Amino acid sequence: MYACNIRAVLGVILLVSTTNGVRADQYTNSSLLPPPAMATDFYDNGNSPAAKVLLGKKLYFDKILSGNLNTSCATCHHALTDTGDGLSLPVGEGGRGLGVTRDTGIGADAIHERVPRNAPAVFNLGAREFTRMFDDGRVEKDPDSPSGFRTPAGAALPAGLENALAAQAMFPVTSATEMAGQMGENAQADAGAEGNLPQVWQIVADKLRANDDYVALFESAYGIGRDEVTFVHAANAIAAFEASAFRSDNSPFDQYLRGDVDAISPAAKRGMRVFYGKGGCAGCHSGPFQTDQAFHAIAMPQIGPGKGNNSFGATPGLEDFGRENVTGDIADRFRFRTPTLRNVALTAPYGHAGAYNTLEAVVRHHLDPVNSLYQYDRSQAVLPSRPDLDAMDFSVMDDPARVDAIAATNELQPAQLADKQIADLIAFLQALTDPEAVDLRNEVPASVPSGLPLAE
Repeated sequence: MYACNIRAVLGVILLVSTTNGVRADQYTNSSLLPPPAMATDFYDNGNSPAAKVLLGKKLYFDKILSGNLNTSCATCHHALTDTGDGLSLPVGEGGRGLGVTRDTGIGADAIHERVPRNAPAVFNLGAREFTRMFDDGRVEKDPDSPSGFRTPAGAALPAGLENALAAQAMFPVTSATEMAGQMGENAQADAGAEGNLPQVWQIVADKLRANDDYVALFESAYGIGRDEVTFVHAANAIAAFEASAFRSDNSPFDQYLRGDVDAISPAAKRGMRVFYGKGGCAGCHSGPFQTDQAFHAIAMPQIGPGKGNNSFGATPGLEDFGRENVTGDIADRFRFRTPTLRNVALTAPYGHAGAYNTLEAVVRHHLDPVNSLYQYDRSQAVLPSRPDLDAMDFSVMDDPARVDAIAATNELQPAQLADKQIADLIAFLQALTDPEAVDLRNEVPASVPSGLPLAE
């Protein structure tokens, strides 16, 4: 239940009284409930061309996109780990293994730092309303930009990207900690370290052009030849695969909204009344995908290497100012985007730094954010151990002044819910899980054109 804002209570929602045996499953104030998700909510009505989706699937799982040929998109967003990785903070380029078994690597190939933010789930990001990507919204649709998107690449971002999800796919291959590797290790890493993003994209495209199997896949998907393949084509295909494979719009709650009053349990119905009533959760978690797409400061604990921010000076630090890093507005400090709650029961840990490992813990944080911040239970963090990384993981939380700074920006007022109401609320959140998202094994290819292994 991320980022419920400080709106007044939305109103008590009551069940309609019944007569003559009619079931009491409808709300008197049904305007508070969202419409069910529909095919028209998605690009291409959720049906991208099969050849394009197949190309994207191969690319998504292929380490050929990484500088050292050891990391794929799926490393941190795998179908077998619910499109995340199960860790508080990802272990990117240089790590070994998958999900919670992933380690920090060995020797010269070991990771230099944890990826600073939790790996977000990919569910439903192909919906049209997702026009911003990343926790700080640094990639967003912008008709006034030459490329159609405002991103860290600025004017260097090429044209032709079909949606924000495709624009997002342009950036992990440029990141040293995610996919590119460290300067001196390979040409892709060197170009990324120098800030030459077009050169990074050209290097990756050249690797794809050199692979006959990929050339055939690009020809089938786009009708283009070897010399015409660009990383923009790859990014659009990856987005098409993600939008198709990870669309989740048939949860019990969707079925309830479509008229099946028995689709959710009595506990989930009570939790729904809390969510859309006393809990005030729908103030931010609104609409078909339970997000207002906005940014809120809710006193989330800060763990890991942060984004180089420092509340008390210009020296690079271990804090993460969130949206302020994009807008430059201090009013946006510690604000992060409201995530969708679809399949939320599958996507722990929660928070921009993955500070909470259970739904109950993150729900209780929302009920009293400041106290929860000060009383943070560090055992909630899921972080592969390495002494030098461990030493910095809780540096911000060990500094009372920095914790105070996070607390001071909190937008949420404490809310009182009984334990039974919290249990019901969690039952409702569990009713947001699409049954088809529980088993995504069919989305994992048997092999990829590069011939590189898929194990991690």
